[in-house]
Amino acid sequence: MVNGMSNVAQMSVKHVSLSFGGTVALNNVSFDVHQSEILAVIGPNGAGKTSILNCMTGFYRPDSGSITFEGQEITTTPPYKIASLGLARTFQNIALYTGLSTLDNIMAARHIHFHYGMLPSMLYWGRALKEEVSHRERVEEIIDFLEIEQIRKATVGALPHGLRKRVELARALALEPRILLLDEPMTGMNLEEKEDMARFVLDIHELQAMTILLIEHDMGLVMDIADRIIVLDFGVKIAEGTPTEIKNNPEVIRAYLGQEHEILAG
Repeated sequence: MVNGMSNVAQMSVKHVSLSFGGTVALNNVSFDVHQSEILAVIGPNGAGKTSILNCMTGFYRPDSGSITFEGQEITTTPPYKIASLGLARTFQNIALYTGLSTLDNIMAARHIHFHYGMLPSMLYWGRALKEEVSHRERVEEIIDFLEIEQIRKATVGALPHGLRKRVELARALALEPRILLLDEPMTGMNLEEKEDMARFVLDIHELQAMTILLIEHDMGLVMDIADRIIVLDFGVKIAEGTPTEIKNNPEVIRAYLGQEHEILAG
């Protein structure tokens, strides 16, 4: 066990292959996501990182192979059902309701937890009212946790990039996931914003014992926070191990060509 991480496979990717026409995106990729770990998936541009995330969340259907989550086969399960099972993700390109407020964006993610129908909710009475209040309390807790109280009523489309990334993380947390999948959550951020986001990711992991799968290009950050690292190159898994093992792996260094100093640093 590393940093409270267990060796229990909470999610398993087995021999997954995916192609688009003549282009192979993933070639026989296998790995486990262990319960309560931070697993990073890295690789050069075009390595297949987002493709594997899309397969895990049902946006892509693999040509072959299987994906299981807590013992349940989800290879062909639709994305909305996968979300209800306990997988939530953020996107490389921010996917928010830009015309809604921060609060409304986060509340929208709570829909899978509502138990009462549309009419009681519209009339806002009885058990539906109590449920609405309960969901709003949970959303306010997330807003406080991610320190975005000052933008809770702001229109998301008018927010700077770094804050929109934080709102997207808040929306993912509102789903109350069992595994949190983060696709380049720090892209386009300045150093201070990256440090804040890294702190939030670590706090989520430590305070909630949440399993996190992270795709990220910032090698220094990955080496600092990940328990294990998977390396993809041209759709093939070329390495798997601890940060120390990965940064000293010759095949990983070759895959990054001129970026050896980033792998070897830290």
